[in-house]
Amino acid sequence: MAGSSGIVLQDRERRLLDATQSLIVFNRDQAMEVAGYPSIRRANQRLRQLVRAGLLRRTFIGSHEAVYWLAGKPARKKNRAENGAAEPAALFIRHRLEINRVHLLVQYRSIPVPGWWFGTWQSFSKPLVATVPLIPDGYFEVGSPQGIRAIFVEVDLGTEAVPVLARKASLYVQLAASGGFTQIFRRNQFRVLIITTSERRLQNIRQAIAKVTDKLFWLGTLDLISAEKFWTASWHRPTGDQLQSIL
Repeated sequence: MAGSSGIVLQDRERRLLDATQSLIVFNRDQAMEVAGYPSIRRANQRLRQLVRAGLLRRTFIGSHEAVYWLAGKPARKKNRAENGAAEPAALFIRHRLEINRVHLLVQYRSIPVPGWWFGTWQSFSKPLVATVPLIPDGYFEVGSPQGIRAIFVEVDLGTEAVPVLARKASLYVQLAASGGFTQIFRRNQFRVLIITTSERRLQNIRQAIAKVTDKLFWLGTLDLISAEKFWTASWHRPTGDQLQSIL
């Protein structure tokens, strides 16, 4: 398969372009994880070729960090359903890159707990159900011989007021109580990961959620997005002192 400038797509490029449907935007390191490029040099070369071929678009954020997205599609989808305001582009991209870190961790790295495997990942651009104005950052399933575990993901970069996050927590409770989740996903239960910037921020969110529910939620900080920590007993619940695993 060749692009508009004659580039011959290898399997790794097809895999990357397919993954971009859910990643939305990505950086070079994330491209390397999806496509399996053997070196930074090779990744940079192929990404430049994909841009020149008109298959990807590129911009720069922060200290000249390149980010990419599918040509012909917006780098972000303006979404006003939850708080009435669209995120600035740079903030949206930073937020998306952190969501992608979770996505790539659960899908492209083996789960270091015997008997567990990756099932699926989903991204969303509109509310799950018309009666609950909730747009999760992501959703994945992992399985074991005992069954499937359904997990929503929320990444907080500290830009929203804690009461806004507490309201979103109440929408998850509503989703569970209404039966909407079971109807859509054909699962009986779900968990929600809230991943935020600092321990102090985590404790503030935790206290607010505890006023809504002591169920559903597991809370952690961005440093947990690693193969060494993500699957371990490193997560806070809304109440209680004991750290728990999400499995």
